[in-house]
Amino acid sequence: MRFLNGPVSEPPPPPFNRKPAQGAGPIRADLAHHSGRTSQFAQAALLAGAAGALLALLFLGGWIWRLAISDLPAVPDRQTLWSLNRPPGVTFLDRAGRVVGQRGPLHGPPLTLKALPPYVPRAFLAAEDRRFYTHPGVDVFGALRAAAADLKSRGRSLQGGSTITQQIARTLFLTSDQTLKRKVQEAALAFRIEHLLTKDEILELYLNRIYFGDGAYGLEAASQVYFAKPAPALTLSEAALLAALPKAPTQLSPTNDLSAALARSRLVLAAMEQAGWITPAERAFALAHPPAVAGEPRSEGDFGYVLDLAGREAQAVNRTRTPDLVVRLTIDAELQTAAADAVRAAVVSGKARGVTQGALVALAPDGGVLALVGGVDHRASPFDRATQALRQPGSAFKPLVYAAALEKGLLPSDVRPDAPIRIGSWRPENADGVYVGPVTLSDAFARSINTVAVRVAEEAGPEAVGALARRFGLVNIPAKPSAAIALGAYETTLLDLSSAYAVFQNGGRRCEPYLISSISNARGDVLFARNPVPPPRIYDPVKAGEMVEMMQGVVTHGTGVKAALDRPAAGKTGTSQTYKDAWFIGFTPDLLAGVWLGDDRDRPMRGVMGGGLPAEAWRRFMMAAEKGAPPRAFDLVAPPPDPEKEEARRDFYGALADAFDQTLAETAPPEGQETQTPPQP
Repeated sequence: MRFLNGPVSEPPPPPFNRKPAQGAGPIRADLAHHSGRTSQFAQAALLAGAAGALLALLFLGGWIWRLAISDLPAVPDRQTLWSLNRPPGVTFLDRAGRVVGQRGPLHGPPLTLKALPPYVPRAFLAAEDRRFYTHPGVDVFGALRAAAADLKSRGRSLQGGSTITQQIARTLFLTSDQTLKRKVQEAALAFRIEHLLTKDEILELYLNRIYFGDGAYGLEAASQVYFAKPAPALTLSEAALLAALPKAPTQLSPTNDLSAALARSRLVLAAMEQAGWITPAERAFALAHPPAVAGEPRSEGDFGYVLDLAGREAQAVNRTRTPDLVVRLTIDAELQTAAADAVRAAVVSGKARGVTQGALVALAPDGGVLALVGGVDHRASPFDRATQALRQPGSAFKPLVYAAALEKGLLPSDVRPDAPIRIGSWRPENADGVYVGPVTLSDAFARSINTVAVRVAEEAGPEAVGALARRFGLVNIPAKPSAAIALGAYETTLLDLSSAYAVFQNGGRRCEPYLISSISNARGDVLFARNPVPPPRIYDPVKAGEMVEMMQGVVTHGTGVKAALDRPAAGKTGTSQTYKDAWFIGFTPDLLAGVWLGDDRDRPMRGVMGGGLPAEAWRRFMMAAEKGAPPRAFDLVAPPPDPEKEEARRDFYGALADAFDQTLAETAPPEGQETQTPPQP
């Protein structure tokens, strides 16, 4: 018997009933008896071995069944395979319904083999599974050949051990764990898929579901991402490059390592020529004309920080497994661009003085986030300084201090001394070291006088100030703060502090900031829709109006004059100790915005204060945001009438009018004398 190309086995011994050869000796009965007994033992041993082997096979089969086959995932119908376990993609729309970004995988429309040039699918067969149309789903000889080639080339071989059908099974049903169980399940699922689909259908499913790197799933998405063209328009060299990627899509991505991707694509072209699928001339032409990659990976422009926050919120709101989501945001695309421009310009202007980062957030009166910039460059640093960075607000916290004082009965017209003050061992001072003596609370607020703010906080009580701050949304303020709360010693985020200012803008009502208006799936089914409810009133509207008037003074004649607009505006400056943080937060009746400038390493800036660069950046943004909108006055709630004060007011102005009339009478010319009208300039 010949075993493949091995040696021929020895001939079997002659049967026992055969006559002895000529010249042979006499037959010995004892030897014949002994030989018969040996044959019986051999037969028994053979039967025992066969039984043992059968039991071993049964045991092995049962073990394999229990290990892998018993919990094998079910293979659904062919239509379901196209969307089974497809990673969900998210499309983000701005408030006007325009696409501003996409997150997660990109999926192109399904492709058929007929729509592609023949060399496109052949490039993938050359790279992944040359015997695809001849094996039943698992290619034993191909796996052995690939292993030998990999061993010989030390891992540089083009060939792989898994067929295209096995790769589909792994992609749709299994993990990439290199375990015996996974390999067995992969093979079993491959056989089932081969039974369910034709070879062409399997290849089409593969081309539409395989991952190519850079978030692209499927050939059409990969063609658009890397070459900005549809898959049917791919050239031979481009097809070979894409066929090179599924082996290691992240490492071989052309945007990550173009030279490695091109090196593997040359192996694909060589394999195609060897298989007779392209001519030597076609291969030479493809090598002479390597593909040009479209450019950089997908860029999110000025929306990176917005999409980070929106993605987290969408995941928290929508907990269903949906293939694709469409998330509508409150973001205004034009305002987002204006906000990013304002932050970048401010950082450039302040670079020489230690400004390295900035942030800006803009809110509609109902709390909708219209713009959010968390830094200068999201790709360089995705850390969001608008929502994640905790910073000392300095004097930007003072509106909450004065709001607590008004709630305790103080009035903007009350007078307090601007003079040195000591609380225990703490001796707060004014930024300029100057004291002006008695001053109204309104004027002290506009000029951001520290000593008066500390006195006001002590009168209201630090705990009352902290309680009001938490009511306004500053969750990081402790229950029992120290006296230093008067000067903004406790850290907060730009978004939280800006949202707290909105209470004054909204007449004492608290509107929670929100970024997502609705979430739907690709079919248009609404999965989430924000249900607007009347915001609760958390602060007296009269006192909110008084605070707005005080904050207007900051812009008209106080520390924030560089933020002045061509319309009514209110706000407050803030600078933390040693100039590490500079803030300006302000609003008009229609829009609120907050700006922060500083340094990520917490290094002091050189003379950068809230009334400087932050106020200028705020004004730049607000001028762009409200361009063309008519100016509108604040709708403030007047205090209830006080009869005694009203009578005193009438007496005062009545006496003033009488004195004015008397002055006119004394200076009037004698009766009958004409006056000469001076010439007009």
